[in-house]
Amino acid sequence: MDRFVDRRIIVTGGGSGIGQGTVLRLLAEGGRVHAVDVDGEGLKATKEMAASCDSAERLTSETLDISNESAVSSQIASSIDALGGLDVLVNAAGILRAAHTHECSLEMWNQVINVNLTGTFLMTRAALPALLSTGHGVIVNFSSTSASFAHPYMAAYAASKGGVDAFTHALAVEYSKQGLRAVAVAPGGITSGITKTTPGMLPTDADWSLFDKMKPIIGTGFGEPADVAGVIAMLASEDGRYITATSVRIDGGAHG
Repeated sequence: MDRFVDRRIIVTGGGSGIGQGTVLRLLAEGGRVHAVDVDGEGLKATKEMAASCDSAERLTSETLDISNESAVSSQIASSIDALGGLDVLVNAAGILRAAHTHECSLEMWNQVINVNLTGTFLMTRAALPALLSTGHGVIVNFSSTSASFAHPYMAAYAASKGGVDAFTHALAVEYSKQGLRAVAVAPGGITSGITKTTPGMLPTDADWSLFDKMKPIIGTGFGEPADVAGVIAMLASEDGRYITATSVRIDGGAHG
């Protein structure tokens, strides 16, 4: 498929996990992609993967902390200029921290909110003028199953993702008459840097039985980044033209 030929795309969190998988999928479908991440080495790995698929010439990248207002404002403006405009923004970057809520420091709370929610806002604000100018702009934000299904020890993460859901719906309504679509995806049980490191973040006395309801009911384990990237490609393309102001859950039926 070549659904993204002549489409200019920015993907945050493009150095690992689902963000990296999304970059590779959109490149495979003909898009011109600019990937950003705080992890420069991760971006190099993404570039190498793109080169192995003969699509590296359509990929640019730069390190960026999406929670840094001034950096986002300056770097994204120059990135959009280099792309010659913007058709799609995928806000995949995010972090997770875990603790008993009564032991969660304000520093931890603010760190999660600043990256996951405020970072999504900053990227969106910087990209909106270019997206609106096309008359067909698309924003895909990353929520999580934690926004609706109460993952234990992750109150800050759940709150940030609930905020992303609400923010996405507000965007979709506000700019609908200007041709913008805004959709959230809510992954759960997907192999990524976050899921690999989460067990080590949990309190030592964590009650693991609380996670029983989060197990997929299809397959033999976690899904892969490509499982989410394929959905994002559909939502961001013309195939998703009648989808906006909603969140799409991708979790193998764990919360069915």
